[in-house]
Amino acid sequence: MSREIQCVKLNKKAEGLSSPPFPGALGERIYNQVSMEAWKAWLEHQTMLINEYRLSLLDDKSREFLRSEMQKYFFGEGSEKPAGFTSKEN
Repeated sequence: MSREIQCVKLNKKAEGLSSPPFPGALGERIYNQVSMEAWKAWLEHQTMLINEYRLSLLDDKSREFLRSEMQKYFFGEGSEKPAGFTSKEN
């Protein structure tokens, strides 16, 4: 059975995640306030950030950068695309 939440990113009621995406307070906050649709959009955005900035998830600074961008994406002013980035769809 899916659960419905008020998505902070999409500003509408939507299907919530089935479990927190990772442990800790931020994972719980995302579980309670971010829809599955918005989470999928973040995963695409995160992949773009990893590729464009050539981040290594083994690097603590890269993981901290992604965590910071995730917080901005969902709860702040938004996460910007890298300077000069153009998607293949354009």
